[in-house]
Formats: sequence, C-alpha cells, structure tokens
Amino acid sequence: MSKILVGITGQSGFVGTHLYNTLRLYLETFELIWFEDNYFENINTLAEFTRSCDFIVHLAAVNRHHDPDEIYNKNLELVDKLIGAMSLSHSKAHVIFSSSIQEERDNVYGKSKKEGRKRLAEWAAKNNSGFTGLVIPNVFGPFGRPYYNSVISTFSYQLCNNETPKIEIDAELNFIYISDLIKEIIKVIEESTRNEIIEYRIVKHTATIKVSDILTKLVHFNKEYKGNGIIPSLDNKFDIDLFNSFRSYLYDTKHFPFEYKVNKDERGVFVEVMKLYTGGQVSFSTTAPGVTRGNHFHTRKIERFAVIKGEALIQLRKIGTDQIINYHVNGAKPSFVDIPVWYTHNIKNTGNEGLLTLFWINEFYNPNEPDTYFEKV
Repeated sequence: MSKILVGITGQSGFVGTHLYNTLRLYLETFELIWFEDNYFENINTLAEFTRSCDFIVHLAAVNRHHDPDEIYNKNLELVDKLIGAMSLSHSKAHVIFSSSIQEERDNVYGKSKKEGRKRLAEWAAKNNSGFTGLVIPNVFGPFGRPYYNSVISTFSYQLCNNETPKIEIDAELNFIYISDLIKEIIKVIEESTRNEIIEYRIVKHTATIKVSDILTKLVHFNKEYKGNGIIPSLDNKFDIDLFNSFRSYLYDTKHFPFEYKVNKDERGVFVEVMKLYTGGQVSFSTTAPGVTRGNHFHTRKIERFAVIKGEALIQLRKIGTDQIINYHVNGAKPSFVDIPVWYTHNIKNTGNEGLLTLFWINEFYNPNEPDTYFEKV
C-alpha cells in the first residue's frame, strides 16, 4: 500500500508544527513533503511542492498585529498563489483549508478566511480536484504564540514570566485542544478522496469556558505548580490540556531545576519528594555510572524526574528542533526537573557511584497505549 503524501503550508506555525510532528509518528502511513514559507515567493518552487502532494493542508495565514487591509490582502494572496501553483503543476491534490469561526464575525480576518475558502472550493470544482474547508474554533495547546494564537497562550506566558494578565473582554469562548484538532485533520486525510468537495465542515469545540474562569485556573497552576512544585488537581480533560499548555512556557525561563526544601537535623535529612492533588504513579530506578536511560518522548503524559543520590545530566530536546537543554543535578542538593510533552529526554549517570532517581507520572503504565515514542535527544 502506497503512502499518503502530505504537505503543510504554514508548517512552522503553531498548528503546522503539531500536525507535522504528529504525522511523523505514523510514517508507515504518511510521507511528509517539506514546506518552507519562502516557497510562496517562487511560483515554480511552490508548483513543485503542490505536484508532490496527495493532500495539501493550507494553514499559512496572518491574523493579528497587521494592518487590517494587509490581513485581508495577504491571506487572499496566499490562497491565490497556491491556486496558481496548483494550476501550473496540474495538481490534483485534495486541499484542506483551515478557516475559522471568525467567518461569522465582522472582521477582516474572518472575511479573508471565508473568501479564501470559497475561492479554493471553486477551483477544486472546476479542476476535478478535492477540497475540505474546516471551520475551526479557538485553538490552544503547548507552544502557542503569546499575544497571537490564543488568550490561553498569552495568560500562560505572562504568568510564567511573572507578569500580570489583564482581561480585556470576559467572553465565553469555545476551544479545541491542539491534539484534538490534529486528530480531526488526520481523519479528513484518511477518509477523503482526491475529488471530494466539502466546502464547509465545522470542527466541534471540546470546551466552553469564560476568560475569567481560564485565568482563575491558570493563576492556581501558577501558585501551586510554579510557586510550590505541587501538581494541581486535574479533574477533567480540559484541565489536563490547560495544564500542559501552561507549563510549556516554563522552559524558556530559569524555573528548573526546582530545588527541594531540605530539613536537616542530627538524625539526617528529610525531603518531601511529592505532593499531589492528582493521582499517578511514583517509581524509582538505579543507574550505573556512565549509563543513559530514556531517549523517548510523550504527547500527553506529565512526568517528573527527581535525583536523590548521585550525579546526573538530564537532557531535553523539543521534537522538530535541534536545541538541547542540559540540566546538571546532584543528590547532594536534591532537585527535580519536569518533562514537557513533545520533548524527547534522557538521564545519564555522570558520577562515580550509583544514581538513584525517583519518577512520577500522572497515569498508570498501559502497554496497549504507552504514549512513549523513542527518539534520541
């Protein structure tokens, strides 16, 4: 069975990065066609890209911090360039267009999305090609761009950087978590045919919540987790998704390693390793000198490494990037490092004695759904 060839315009953006990295987990089904933003500057390069694809997920767009006329004109310019390139290459790719619930509002971004969706649907109909127009609610998740992608990104970034968030309009908003949106896009790719046309397909939101309630939850995360190292109560899927989004912004700060409070007297020392508002699993390992454990990543699990005895190097690398974060930890000063989703990680014994490490993870290990993907740091 041949692989499905998928290209993503806006591959380096928030949704594009998550979609690209998720499709990489299923390379037995999908082959990814590389895209760079500068392809839009050369019609021949863009045409070659379109020629190579079975499906094109068109995410490239601008939405904020631009002149209103520029938002409208730029978004339609990107659509027209894509159409021109597909015409030049005689592409029969099925185009999946990322539109927005902003279509129904009186703003230039929504108008540009609605018009772009119509132009691509018309082109597909005239050229016996396929098209799906996805109308998407507010999207949030790890690594969203603050002041751009969502209020959750902005509030999380501000709190992690000791800034004070401010509510402009306390509206009730519909949200979809990035992983849920990616599942919907993959479902379209798997179920659609090349010449099928669905001009308007609503992507259902997964949560409805007021801005003030979001901020209340994030302030609680900031106080208990960032301030005290306590894993907060996560009572539902939205809370877990929100927490994973919030904590993704701590890795550009100097928050980790987070040192434990050591209570010492003539008997020795006492350290409270874990305070939980939620369940999960605590484990420990011993590691011989020079040995490395790990080299894998998770997409949903919340995980903590605590070095109790010995010396270690904990390394993290965000999937799809080259930058490696190094944390040197020592049992003489007990500390922990939390592992974010979508970061491959490992731990190496760099000392001359056995390494003792405690691990906590927010769910029991399930061999049928381990959420563990191996990739060297």
